[in-house]
Amino acid sequence: MLNNKIILITDASHFVGKPGSRTLLREGATVYAQDASFTDASARAAFEEEVPGVKTLAEQLPKDVLEAVLKAEGRLDVMINNDAYPAVKAAIDEADVDEFRNTLEGLMVRGFEYAKYVSAEMKKAGKGKIIFISSAVPKHGLPNYSMYTAARGGANALAVSLAKELGKYNIQVNSLAPNFVESPTYFPQHLLDDPETYKKITKPIPLGRLGKPEEAGEYLAFLSSDKSDFITGQVLYFAGGWA
Repeated sequence: MLNNKIILITDASHFVGKPGSRTLLREGATVYAQDASFTDASARAAFEEEVPGVKTLAEQLPKDVLEAVLKAEGRLDVMINNDAYPAVKAAIDEADVDEFRNTLEGLMVRGFEYAKYVSAEMKKAGKGKIIFISSAVPKHGLPNYSMYTAARGGANALAVSLAKELGKYNIQVNSLAPNFVESPTYFPQHLLDDPETYKKITKPIPLGRLGKPEEAGEYLAFLSSDKSDFITGQVLYFAGGWA
């Protein structure tokens, strides 16, 4: 499904990074991975051992990351903004404005910067895909998590807007918006191992369970493939019916 596709995924050690990379590789893609920890050679080696076949990058700035991929491959077919940043809980009257700025930087500005540089290359190629892995939370809002919700909502809106701007260049832009997916970032294992806590967590989900990271990886592979060429400007929820 993804033979000959050159794909870049960011924040690869977080969120959907590992399961997504594994699925993309299994489907035949060449996958480059960026992560803040990859400035350390041992972290790169450990990730490559855990996700066989992936190509890790030490570069950190979006422009430098893209240049590294272009130097190696000559093109980039799919850009996956797998942006991760902690969901800080704070009532609005107690929220730290600097923390809000940091959240926006991590979950919106960084993806915007990647899209800025990547879109220029995809325009030259006359095709490409940009995928924001965001969240379904902005659909309903979440009390005391206004910073996180606003940043994710901004990323969803960015995807919709860029789709309309870049469609004439045959560039598809979508947001994969999960919620209630098993991830140590948001659901530490000790919570999932407690039956009562797990019951409370899954109560709002119509399907009655958390999503599997591997299921999100399958969805990501579809969006990265030619099978999704007529899908753009969509916030595609992956939340077991919650959204």
